[in-house]
Amino acid sequence: MTAAGYLSPKEIQARSMSRILGGQDIIAVGPEGCGKTTTYILGVLMRIKYGFEEAPRALILVPTKERVLEVVEQFNALNRNTSIRIVGIHADGGMEQQVNELTDGVDIVVAVPSRARAIYLKLGLNTNKIQMFVVDDAAEMVRSGMQLPINELANSIQKCQHLIFTEVMHDRLYKMIDPFMKLPTLIEVEELNEKQAETHTQLLYHVPNFRTKLNLLNLLLKDEEVFEKVVVFVNTRLTAQTLSKDLFDGKAPDVFVYKPLFFDEAGFDAIEDFKETPEARVLIVANENLASLDLSGIPFIFHFELPEQKETYLNRVIKKHVDEDVVAITFTTDLELPTVKKIEQAIGQRIEIADLPEGLLIEEANKASAQKKKITQEQAEEEAYQDAAFHKRKESNSKTANYGIGQKAIMNKKKKHG
Repeated sequence: MTAAGYLSPKEIQARSMSRILGGQDIIAVGPEGCGKTTTYILGVLMRIKYGFEEAPRALILVPTKERVLEVVEQFNALNRNTSIRIVGIHADGGMEQQVNELTDGVDIVVAVPSRARAIYLKLGLNTNKIQMFVVDDAAEMVRSGMQLPINELANSIQKCQHLIFTEVMHDRLYKMIDPFMKLPTLIEVEELNEKQAETHTQLLYHVPNFRTKLNLLNLLLKDEEVFEKVVVFVNTRLTAQTLSKDLFDGKAPDVFVYKPLFFDEAGFDAIEDFKETPEARVLIVANENLASLDLSGIPFIFHFELPEQKETYLNRVIKKHVDEDVVAITFTTDLELPTVKKIEQAIGQRIEIADLPEGLLIEEANKASAQKKKITQEQAEEEAYQDAAFHKRKESNSKTANYGIGQKAIMNKKKKHG
């Protein structure tokens, strides 16, 4: 640890290490750079202790190939026990080669969920001896739609310790981990910048989905006396066009788009023209390929969507002149919360969360899942009908063995060396 530059434990390590070594399930929440990765690497190495088992005893899931390589490199830097074998699995490698590495014997597997699941389904990843199941950067996993392979891998393990590391916790993440977590302890740390930036007044509205954002913007902008001049930021020009048609059902004469996609759309090519036009009240601006804008004189800035780079947001909310009086209002869903945390870390303060106004229509977040459930039910009914119409295969005619890719690899090696 000293050779690697770690002179004293960080807060998240001091608070979670004893629980990890005690075998407890934990959810560790902290910002980027607070020491989450080092925490679970040390915990895994201290619990594994020795090597040369055929099947892995720790499975660590990370979101990308780059993270696989980073985590494996950090394991190698901190691992003093050369008998412990660590293998990284990602989608860019050849599956057969990866299966051979696993069947040669491995103690710790670091993998992206989709490839780990694919190898498991081919019986190339043995989960029978897993003692520790780690999900790193879990909020990013949810944002990228990796819940299914994570849950399948977790359910394939009989009994083990589960460690979840994430920048934020939200409902979708709880929904993913709830089926396999056993009375976890929640450990949260905050590392805000010591120097607070002087910003405009900021308000944060936390809503479930895009449609509820639209309902909220409609509701707030109805107050024309308060919101007399407004700029609304979205991420793409296509979203800007869509929003202009959805706001007030596209019938508001005072809503315009900045540099619209189509020549016949109501819009402005220069923000100064918007400022000087009294009948223009709302300007929708896309972050896509946007040069810096002079927002002076605009009393309200809405971030309908958070920009991908936090610096884009910071340039708009940090005060440039002491006498400026601007309110920056941000709409966020669960999936955008990690960006909010990065912004709070940078400005050294929490953004005030505003209560949702009365009369706001909260749209259903699960229309797609309800449709999927309906399709699944229809398929089940169809299968039941087919089972009634046709004879099922006799048990005596069924296959009794189905060797997976991992078992075949082991059998082939025995043939070669036999």
